[in-house]
Amino acid sequence: MLYSYCRYLLTLSLGITLSSWAAAGLAAPAPRSLASAGEVSVSQAETEALEPSDPAVLPEASPAVETTEPGLEPGEEARPLGAGETTSSSPGTGPLIPQSDRPTDQGFVTPPDYLTPNPNPLLVPTRPEEVEILGTQPLSLETALDLAYRNSETLRAAQLQLERSQAGLRAQQATQLPTVDLGADVQTSNQSSSGGGGTFDSTSTTAGATLRTDYDLGLSGERSARIRAAERQVRVSELRVEQTREELRLNTTTDYYAVQEAIEQIRINQAFLDAAERNLRDTQLREEVGVGTRFDVLQAEVQVANARQTLTQATSQRQISQRQLARRLNIQPSIDLTTLAVNIAGAWPLSLEESIVLAFQNRAELEQFLVERELNDAQRQASLAAVRPNLGVFAQYGAQSLLTSSSGASSSIDDGFSVGAQLNWRLFDGGAARALAAQSEIDIETDESEFESARNDIRVQVEEAYYTLVSNQSNIDTASVAVNQAEEALELANLRFNAGVGTQLEVINAIRDLTEAQGNLVTAVLEYNRALARLERSVSNLDSPASPVIEE
Repeated sequence: MLYSYCRYLLTLSLGITLSSWAAAGLAAPAPRSLASAGEVSVSQAETEALEPSDPAVLPEASPAVETTEPGLEPGEEARPLGAGETTSSSPGTGPLIPQSDRPTDQGFVTPPDYLTPNPNPLLVPTRPEEVEILGTQPLSLETALDLAYRNSETLRAAQLQLERSQAGLRAQQATQLPTVDLGADVQTSNQSSSGGGGTFDSTSTTAGATLRTDYDLGLSGERSARIRAAERQVRVSELRVEQTREELRLNTTTDYYAVQEAIEQIRINQAFLDAAERNLRDTQLREEVGVGTRFDVLQAEVQVANARQTLTQATSQRQISQRQLARRLNIQPSIDLTTLAVNIAGAWPLSLEESIVLAFQNRAELEQFLVERELNDAQRQASLAAVRPNLGVFAQYGAQSLLTSSSGASSSIDDGFSVGAQLNWRLFDGGAARALAAQSEIDIETDESEFESARNDIRVQVEEAYYTLVSNQSNIDTASVAVNQAEEALELANLRFNAGVGTQLEVINAIRDLTEAQGNLVTAVLEYNRALARLERSVSNLDSPASPVIEE
């Protein structure tokens, strides 16, 4: 009986068919699912060490066995969720809620409302039902990245900072044009005079207007220096947007893989718990008929308790990971997220040396320090311009008219036009300009030091990600073989136990070894995917590492 139970368990266990990585290399394997059921078939000779530049292709996966997806009622048909479908319990009221948590790779042309942040960023939920989880939305990694780019408040803040810098540049560029000022005034004056034995008062009202234009010739160089500084500030903001986007991509990918890992651990631990419970029932039956011992029953009960505790912990970790991913995507608080099955994400075709050179060419951090160095140099020039001569020209036209007069003077209009130049030169400022220039010079030296530090850090990041990628590729092969061997060992343990030449402890250990091997395989694949994501981030290769161009 126990043997038949274990055979049934194996059909639901973790399975992936991995043949040899045909030639030494980390070449693009076809995406593979670790969640499909099937037999694991890997020969010992197919685990040779790989060099990171030769092509290899994974074969097609073995046919999957139909299983009931969690979250689906019997007879329910899982279908991709469209942006315009009403799926809440009360159509037309409340947010659109997904019907099931069966993963799908269908994305959204326009995301539904429940996958977009609330348009009021200052809104704070005040009722428990406003934060209650109402549904689970399946997402592919590509869809999750698209939502992150759309919804991230961090990326939005960086984009707003870029717009602010662009507005500052336009303000500085406006100083290249002349200014035109219009002024007008109306005034009433009273004059008293005495003579001829009396005092006479004279009151008059006049109106005047002045039109003046000024233009700075830029002799001191302050204007050009401030424009150049504003241009460099815009470039710095652009690079920060790029860095924020790349970090968002890496963090979203990492959170997505964390959810995948938690789901896989639940599946593996659930299978282990099912096997342990079957083993406990069989052990109790053997004790009842007199062919088993109380010691065997106690061992089986301990195994069931440990398996149940591990499953509870995995369930908790899945919930935490799902909420972290939902937070990263900034979606409505009433939606949970689930992922597709675990796949090998891709391959990296470059050698370590090529990857390092590509990172030095592409990383926004290095360019940012160079641009900030130019910005500080422009600010130094602007500070020194304060004690340099500055020349400007102006033209002015003025008109004045007498409106009323108590002395009986006639109304008249007087006007005039003037053109001139004006020289300003601050001969002494107490050393303030030199002190500000010295600050900018120190900032330039700081930028150079930070450039050197960032360059060294980037190399370490590339090397760490690359070595991790290579090691986990080898771990995938090793773990696949271990799963195959653990399944065979479990079959033999069951056969020995049923034949009376093995012990219950051997069966328990074999089940535990199989669970550990399955977990190691999932961990190896996900660590490989994480290393690939970090390597892509290290070289700022957002789209695909398939065809990078290295400048000579």
